[in-house]
Amino acid sequence: MAGRFDPRPAVTRTTVRGGEVAVPAPRPAAAPGGGRERRYVPPGPLDLGLVLGPLRRGPADPMFRTTPDGSVWRATRTPAGAGTLRVAARDGAVHAEAWGPGAGWLLDQLPALLGESDDPDAFEPRHRLVAATHRRRPGLRLTRTGLVLESLIPSILEQKVTTDEAYRAWRLLVRKYGEPAPGPCPDRMSVMPDARTWAMIPSWEWHRAGVDDKRAATILRAVRVARRMEEAAAMTPEAAMARLELIPGIGPWTSAETVQRSNGAPDAITVGDLHLPGIVGHALADDRDADDATMLELLAPYAGQRHRAARLILLSGRVPARRKPKMPRGDIGKL
Repeated sequence: MAGRFDPRPAVTRTTVRGGEVAVPAPRPAAAPGGGRERRYVPPGPLDLGLVLGPLRRGPADPMFRTTPDGSVWRATRTPAGAGTLRVAARDGAVHAEAWGPGAGWLLDQLPALLGESDDPDAFEPRHRLVAATHRRRPGLRLTRTGLVLESLIPSILEQKVTTDEAYRAWRLLVRKYGEPAPGPCPDRMSVMPDARTWAMIPSWEWHRAGVDDKRAATILRAVRVARRMEEAAAMTPEAAMARLELIPGIGPWTSAETVQRSNGAPDAITVGDLHLPGIVGHALADDRDADDATMLELLAPYAGQRHRAARLILLSGRVPARRKPKMPRGDIGKL
């Protein structure tokens, strides 16, 4: 299949007031040529939407697309470079194609991405609601991307703001400072910037994307030690979270949200979330006012599998009716 031309700007670097910054520059056309392929037979039921859905950061995420034929497209930055992956399930198998310098790495990591290292059989439901959802969703497996920054940066953007604001910031920054996704992918897909480019985004561009100084500074601290951050993908989830939390501005909420995706961590329950304790409390104890301590107590029977239990509770649809307004939108001009 032929490549595509994308007129959007790529990132180059220039000097502004004596300092080097990342700025957009004209992008070349994508190189033509076919991709590499792999056929993978999962060890059990597999629902691509459930497995890969947590990697999507909003409906217009430049790095994630689904198409009407049921395919899932994912653009990412691998240790080997930019890559695009397309996966589709049919006839009991997953058919994958990949393009770009990172194509080989993406295909090598395909089983882990689709949850082969996960062990759903280790989960034992302790509540009727959880058991019923577990039966209805046999294709839920926990993804393991093996990549940290691509989950860490959007998780930092989601700190203390509405999801819409965070998704907008991610979309604007990736489209402007990333690069076109290789291969014949759907329009306007991009690969996120590399660590050096993140570090050179000017302060005014963070503000234009609605990112306050605190979150921007946390991202800058993380990308300056990008190699150390990426090493966490090979650690145990507990060690990985401890590594991430060495960065000022990264706490348990952000580290859990990251390792759930990068490490496929079944026990990395998110604490400090605005809504999750109330959802878990409502589902398991009819207590919509539950706090983190109550949530952890209710999930104690699922020790080792608390993240999976929370996913099943969210999938059950038993969510309390909203009785207070959403988190207000921020205005960084007032900070």
